[in-house]
Amino acid sequence: MNDNYAVFRFRDFRLLLTGRLLSAFGGQMLTFAVAWDVWTQTHSAFALGLVGLAEVLPILAFALPAGVLADRRNRRTILLTAQSAAALTSLLLTLVAVLHGPIWAIYVCLFFLGLARAFSDPSASAYIPLVVPQEHFTQAATWSSSTFQIAIISGPTLAGLMVGFFGGSVVEVYGLGFLFLSSQVILVALIRARPLVRSVGVKALQSLKEGIAFLRTTPVLVSAITLDLFAVLLGGAVALLPIYATDILHVGPWGLGLLRSAPSVGALLIAVFLAHRPPFRNAGVTLLLCVAGFGVGTIVFGLSTWFPLSLAMLFLLGVFDNVSVVIRQTLMLTQVPDEMRGRTSAVNTVFISSSNELGDFESGVVAGLIGPVAAVVLGGVGTLLVVVAVWKGFPQLVALRELHKPEPKGA
Repeated sequence: MNDNYAVFRFRDFRLLLTGRLLSAFGGQMLTFAVAWDVWTQTHSAFALGLVGLAEVLPILAFALPAGVLADRRNRRTILLTAQSAAALTSLLLTLVAVLHGPIWAIYVCLFFLGLARAFSDPSASAYIPLVVPQEHFTQAATWSSSTFQIAIISGPTLAGLMVGFFGGSVVEVYGLGFLFLSSQVILVALIRARPLVRSVGVKALQSLKEGIAFLRTTPVLVSAITLDLFAVLLGGAVALLPIYATDILHVGPWGLGLLRSAPSVGALLIAVFLAHRPPFRNAGVTLLLCVAGFGVGTIVFGLSTWFPLSLAMLFLLGVFDNVSVVIRQTLMLTQVPDEMRGRTSAVNTVFISSSNELGDFESGVVAGLIGPVAAVVLGGVGTLLVVVAVWKGFPQLVALRELHKPEPKGA
């Protein structure tokens, strides 16, 4: 077997990756359905922003305790419980759509989806080292990212076609999302990962402090997380895509599906390219340049009124963003010891995963105040300023070369 695919020799990794694909596919269908449902009912940018806020609040509140739990309890059990809760919540969303329930009911369901994510994400991120040897961490991160991008491409595209071309409704989209989320639970139940050596005799609060202290002494990780946090927070145009699809580009639900999928087409293609290339030689500078490209692409997208140009810019956003994701995920795998992965992954979840939803909320609020175009352009400019600040403030990131070697700790 080609060395680029060596990680697929491991049965548990194949199960974990397939489950991730199905879960992400179902989750992306739900994301499309919720955004389209809320926009068509309210035509309010602020209501779209509340979609992100409803999901991020439980992540902010519970992700750090969930990370401690992931280092002290069975990660497989946590994953199964959280993913089962997510599947059940998707079923509730389906029922809300069938019964033509109020908007607030959608927000309540999103809160519980966020709660499930708060417990699922730290355990899922920390689970790869239990099913893959260390020499395959970069491959695992790259293929995991590729799989996620496949789901982001196909999920919104299928949902958009169902609603725009085949006369379906969000009810069918919600229902399919439930089926795919449920399938992941079955696959994770079949995994037989090696046992985790857990910390014993350490109180939960002290355990959490240890995880945060570890990150503080690893500046290359802090800088990568900080860069991604503010880039996504400021440059998140995805929440406003329903507005662009209907009011600016005039392409309707099928166009929205393509707009949502375009970043992931770029992300998937670059991930496959990276999987067949040698490891990064100047990873830190590459990361900074890609986030800068993300900012420029966001500005051009915000100003565009031509559908093909908008698709092209979103494609490039996916390319730049996924290089950043692969570098950051590989750093999380190579720089963190096994017994601390849950806690450090939880901190990463709070800053990165929540930044997507907070970015959606920020975009919705700012768009409601100054308009969607100005909001997107301003976010892109903010992203460029963050790149400059990180470049000046974190010389350890600029000096980062290879990813597979642990970096020296800094004060």
